[in-house]
Amino acid sequence: MFSVLFPGQGSQIVGMAKEFYDNFSYVKDFFDQADDILKKKLSKIILEGPKEDLDLTENTQPSIFLTSYSIFKVIENETSFNIRNAKFFAGHSLGEYSALCCAESINFEQTIELLKYRGIAMQNAVPIGGGGMVAVLGVQIDVLNEIMKNNKDKFKCYIANDNSTGQIVVSGKSEFLDLFCSELKNKNHKYVKLPVSSPFHCPLMSKAAIEMKEKINKIEFKDPKVDIISNVTANLINRSEEIKKLLIDQIEKPVRWRESIINMINLNIDHFIEIGPGKVLSGLVKRIDRNVKLNQVNTLSDIKSLLND
Repeated sequence: MFSVLFPGQGSQIVGMAKEFYDNFSYVKDFFDQADDILKKKLSKIILEGPKEDLDLTENTQPSIFLTSYSIFKVIENETSFNIRNAKFFAGHSLGEYSALCCAESINFEQTIELLKYRGIAMQNAVPIGGGGMVAVLGVQIDVLNEIMKNNKDKFKCYIANDNSTGQIVVSGKSEFLDLFCSELKNKNHKYVKLPVSSPFHCPLMSKAAIEMKEKINKIEFKDPKVDIISNVTANLINRSEEIKKLLIDQIEKPVRWRESIINMINLNIDHFIEIGPGKVLSGLVKRIDRNVKLNQVNTLSDIKSLLND
């Protein structure tokens, strides 16, 4: 049995989906629709850059969705591979919106609208430079929780992404992250400061969560046609009202990606197909379990490989 995975922020590259844009008129239509909804030339930013514009959160989020959705539709429309036979769809952070749209819980226009607001709300929740994120490498989550507990009077940081065995992302205010990193250095733990300007997936996003609650509650969701694995619970969800609540919670809650993958494997998933730019999620899955089969699909040749496997 297989599951489909959709990437989140950080997977974007200038020129992603160009092959699909050039070869399929309906993909170009998707890009044109997105430009109209957003009232900006997002298509130009995706296809030509500059990278600085693509990396702005308010552009990145709809761009990655648009790329993932376009590739999904090409697989669905142009091949004999029944992608909807997946046991589960799952997406990392904003990738959950891609999963929901491809599972027909929300439509294309609604998804672009929601990600437009989500990107702006998350970017503006904390002043630029006021917070950030740090990836900690080779350290178990329990060890990090202990460090934060023992230093709670010095700094307040939060687990934002439990990505894989040995990769945890921590969010916090900039001054607290500096103290946290000093503590990691003292303990010889490896870390990398991420090139983001906001502390995502933690209580510092409360303002964004309030704004998104208003937007999400105005949209009518349907029960998805494929079960979704939630970032918040790491378990399957298939009821529209539950999905809405968890999408709101997701903004302030950590992404439980490692647990999500383990839970899917425990439910007999032995094949993961990553649809969208990059190979980040496949790399994370490989760290969690080297025995599962993996396909990444972000080019036409990748689709041929999927069909030939």
